[in-house]
Amino acid sequence: MKPGILLQLVSFFGLLSILSVGGSNSVVPEMSRKAVQTEHWLSADQFTDLFALSQAAPGPSNLIVALLGYQVAGFWGALAAQLAMIVPAAIVMVLVSKVWVSTAGSRWHLALEQGLTPIAIGLIIASGWTIAEGSGLDIPGYALVAACTVLFWKTRINPIPVLALAGVIGWLGLV
Repeated sequence: MKPGILLQLVSFFGLLSILSVGGSNSVVPEMSRKAVQTEHWLSADQFTDLFALSQAAPGPSNLIVALLGYQVAGFWGALAAQLAMIVPAAIVMVLVSKVWVSTAGSRWHLALEQGLTPIAIGLIIASGWTIAEGSGLDIPGYALVAACTVLFWKTRINPIPVLALAGVIGWLGLV
């Protein structure tokens, strides 16, 4: 392990923790940029595989953070990255929640809530785009992703069979 790598992980994921409006998936593009393009810790394919594994495995949705930390610096990297992603946001959440609850219904509260919603949605869409780019999809693949997105958005269908079918389609090499 390179000297200072744990500090680098803590400072990077600590900052992402504060910026992750809408959850850790909203900062996946920045994780990808840092891990693949800047630091060369992983290839784009490896990052996409880690993301897929983190989403398929039971547990928190930010499991990608621990997997990246582990890839970079083993067990201590996983622990440092995960704590750095959780602790700063938790501290801010506790401090802000006191003000948030006491101002419920005020004009600025409602305006801020309505303004953050599209930002969170946009960040999550950017995350999906980043993962799709790293997966090597072509036009049929993007069409499948778009169809699944619309299906989940417009219906209350259980996503498990749809995801399983999409996985089989990919495994068969149809996309």
